[in-house]
Formats: sequence, C-alpha cells, structure tokens
Amino acid sequence: MLEPLKTTLDFAVLGLLGLMSVMMLAMAIERWSYYRRVDLAGFTHPDTLNIALTRNLTWIYTVGANAPYVGLLGTVFGILITFYEMGQGGQVDVNHIMLGLALALKATAAGLLVAIPSIMIYNGLTRRVEVLMGQWRALKGL
Repeated sequence: MLEPLKTTLDFAVLGLLGLMSVMMLAMAIERWSYYRRVDLAGFTHPDTLNIALTRNLTWIYTVGANAPYVGLLGTVFGILITFYEMGQGGQVDVNHIMLGLALALKATAAGLLVAIPSIMIYNGLTRRVEVLMGQWRALKGL
C-alpha cells in the first residue's frame, strides 16, 4: 500500500522544494535586475510604479511561507512509512526506527533551507521597493 509512496517520497518532496527554490531565485534575480534599471521618471502615478515594482514578489513570499509546510508534509509521510514498516516487520529495531526518522526529518530541513533565504530575499526586495518609492516621491516633489 505505501510502497509507491516510499519509492517516490524523497524525489517528490525534494524535487518540489528544488523547483520552488529555482523559481524563487529566478524571480528574485529578475526583480533585482529590474530595480537596477528602472526609470522612475517614466512613472506618473504611484500606483503604477508600485504595481511594476512589486511584480513577482508574491511568488517569492509564497515560497518562503510554504516551503516549511512542504518539508513538514514530507516528514509526516516519512514517519508514517517508518511506522508502517515497523508494523509490517513484527519486531521493533531501534536502529531501523532511528534511521527512518532521521531520513524523514531531512524533508523538514530542506523546507527550512528553502524558506529562510526566500524570506530574507523577499524582505530585501521589499525594502528596495520602499527606497525606490521614496526616490520617486522625492523626484516628483511629493
């Protein structure tokens, strides 16, 4: 019953986290390069500038907010598989249990390794948006 899950769990969880981190990094690089070349004088309304500056920031924040949950889901399934295998074996082997739990916890660690930089990047980019908005207001004399 749990064999398909057992064989695909690591690939699915770590693959999803890897995809999330690559997409987040791509969007962060795109945003940073946009902020370096944005022409503030070309914007006439603060809302249009804000929309242009905050594009893709939602995805970066979403990765940071949800990566721990993806990792936690992988850990829960890993523990479930470990307990299922214990029940199927009929005997309790402490080494087998500890190995299964340690492998399950790597999903949580991977989720945190994706989430922490995502939130840090999001905060840095959000600060850059605030600075650019302030520069625009100063440029327009507001």
